[in-house]
Amino acid sequence: MSKQVSTAIISALVPGLGQFLLGERYRGSGILIGFLLILATTLWYGQPLWYLSPLSIWLWNVWDAFHLALGRRHSVLLPLAFGLAAAYGIGWQVVEIDFSRANMERAIAILRPMTRPDFIQPRRELNQMWVPVEVPCSSQPPAARRDEGGRAAFVMPDCGRVSETLIVSVSGLWPNTATDIYWQTPIGNSLMLGEGEITMLTLPTDENGALTTTIRVPTTALVAAPDPTLPQFHRVYFEQSRPIGGYELSFIGSEVLKGALATVSMALMATGLAVLFAVPLSFLAARNLMSGNPLTYAIYLIVRTLLNILRSIESLIIAIVFVVIVGLGPFAGMLALALHSVAALGKLYSEVIEGIDPGPIEAIRATGANWLQVVRYAVIPQIIPPFTAFTIYRWDINVRSATVIGLVGGGGIGFLLIELIRVNNMRGVSAVFIAIAAIVIVLDYFSAKLRERLV
Repeated sequence: MSKQVSTAIISALVPGLGQFLLGERYRGSGILIGFLLILATTLWYGQPLWYLSPLSIWLWNVWDAFHLALGRRHSVLLPLAFGLAAAYGIGWQVVEIDFSRANMERAIAILRPMTRPDFIQPRRELNQMWVPVEVPCSSQPPAARRDEGGRAAFVMPDCGRVSETLIVSVSGLWPNTATDIYWQTPIGNSLMLGEGEITMLTLPTDENGALTTTIRVPTTALVAAPDPTLPQFHRVYFEQSRPIGGYELSFIGSEVLKGALATVSMALMATGLAVLFAVPLSFLAARNLMSGNPLTYAIYLIVRTLLNILRSIESLIIAIVFVVIVGLGPFAGMLALALHSVAALGKLYSEVIEGIDPGPIEAIRATGANWLQVVRYAVIPQIIPPFTAFTIYRWDINVRSATVIGLVGGGGIGFLLIELIRVNNMRGVSAVFIAIAAIVIVLDYFSAKLRERLV
């Protein structure tokens, strides 16, 4: 009986130590680490109720050590349940979950327009005119005037700063017709000019088809520009429409399709560019190929470390950096996806190489072949199918990531989504949601079929 009591006392002093001394090293280490984590969490949160969890684990630990000394082994599900209960309970309070704060009226106001996604509209004839304007001003700004097909538009002054008031005028449009006036940035992003910059500015032309009004340069016209002090050409658009029967893609619908195409293209270009760099790096990051001498092993450690560092940085963060470097648009998003994909694919490819059959490698080396010959004749034939499968899988992942990268200015459909949310266009948001779901479902289906054929 003395052995059981002494083991229990030791575990009472240091949780898990009794189990460790009895030869149950993993069990004892797990008990100690789990107890310390739960104890630290409860002490940090300071809620007395949850002190019961580490106390219960400690008591169970003493009881388990006593019975383990008798040769009776018990399940660890009970202390695990104590720990999870405390973690979940503290997490519930830290997140401040409170369903009473839900506002059903606000939810209905948001969800009701989403039941009518803005994809199509009655067919209409467009009458459009635009004029360039420089923002901010250069030392010698060109005249902000444009003439086309009997229509003329100008802006006074010829340039401006963000939030500065401009006078815009157009003539030669349809008379007595509502005209939408909006701003377009150099990357093609349309911005509202109405109240609060969240509504469309719509004014009627006079009997001669002319109108003159004042606008303010949108506050978001230069957001995330590489250099906000660098003059760039923006556009002020005047747009009229009238129904001609039938249906067509709406403006939002066409923008959704453009965004979807940009998103898929970003993912495709990023994956292709990543493969070009990841394939050679993967051979340098494969331990079984690079452990032949100290020099190659050092190269292996350096490459492997770089891949791990790049892989640990989320592509969304990388996209923010590239937006600052190259400006808003799909190019920044593609570069971010490509850089992250190089690290991810390099890691996957190297693990494939490390898992290949070593027999052919040893046989080729026995003939006196050099490193390149070993790779050519013993490695490449074994890795082509899994490399192809991983590449297709990564493209599938990049399509999903591309929709999120757009939220930070990386272009694609995500950029359109954040703009629609900003202007509270929930019908457009619904259209984007449907498009994203369709893209993911279709590409997931085809990529799964391709991977099946490669297995």
